[in-house]
Amino acid sequence: MNASPAPLAAPGQVAVVTGAGTGVGRAVALELAAAGWRVVLAGRRAEPLHGTAALAGRPAAVVPTDVTDPAAVDALFDETAARFGRLDLLFNNAGTFGAPVPVEELSYADWRAVVDLNLTGAFLCAQAAFRLMKDQHPQGGRIINNGSISAHVPRPHSIAYTATKHAVTGLTKSLSLDGRPYRIACGQIDIGNAATDMTSAMSTGVRQADGRIAAEPTMDVADVARTVRHMAELPLEANVQFATVMATTMPYIGRG
Repeated sequence: MNASPAPLAAPGQVAVVTGAGTGVGRAVALELAAAGWRVVLAGRRAEPLHGTAALAGRPAAVVPTDVTDPAAVDALFDETAARFGRLDLLFNNAGTFGAPVPVEELSYADWRAVVDLNLTGAFLCAQAAFRLMKDQHPQGGRIINNGSISAHVPRPHSIAYTATKHAVTGLTKSLSLDGRPYRIACGQIDIGNAATDMTSAMSTGVRQADGRIAAEPTMDVADVARTVRHMAELPLEANVQFATVMATTMPYIGRG
C-alpha cells in the first residue's frame, strides 16, 4: 500500500491551480503562495510545475495531472485532501487556443482536443472540487474559472476556443447556482491580452476582424494574478461573479 504524501507544514488556505507550469497559472500560483496560501500545482508536464514550485519561495505540492482524464483529476483532488485535509480554492485555468485555421479546415481531432481540455477538463476539476468542498468541515470554498475575452466576442479562426469559452460561462453560472446550499462560490475571470507565451504573437501582429494583421497591446500577467487573489480572498458571503481584466487599449470594446 502506498504511503500518504507528507503534509506541507505551512498554515494557510489551500488552493489548486491547474495549468500552473506557465503563463497565467504560474503567475496566480506565485501570487497566492506569496500571500500565504498552500498551493497545489497541477499540469500535464512535471518540469514546468517544479519550476513554478522553485519560484514560489515556500513549499508547494507538485501533482502532474492531465485534466482531461477523470482518473487523473480524481487523484489530484484525493492527494490534495490527503496532504491538507481540505480545499478552499480551485483556479480552473488549464486551456489551449487550438489551431488558428478557418472553420472549414478545422479537423475533428483539433476540435476535440480544445473541447476536451477547455471544457471537459474544467468540468472534471470543478466537479471534483465541488465534491470535496461540499463534504469538508467547515463546508464550502470557491471556484474561479478562467474564461476569456472570447467568452464574450470571438477572434477570427477561433471557433473551438470561442465555443468552449462561452460554455465555461455556462459552467460558472451553473456552479454558482448549485453551490449556494453548500457555501461554494463560483466566479469567472475573463482575460484580454495578458503577456504570456500564449499571447507572444500579439506584439508582432494577429488577425483582426476585418482581415488585417495588426499588433495589439498587452498587459502584465501580474495584474491578472492580483485580481484572482482579490477574488479568492473575499469571504464566502461575497463573490465576484464575473471580472474582465484586459489591456486598456486592446481591440475589445468596438471589436469588429
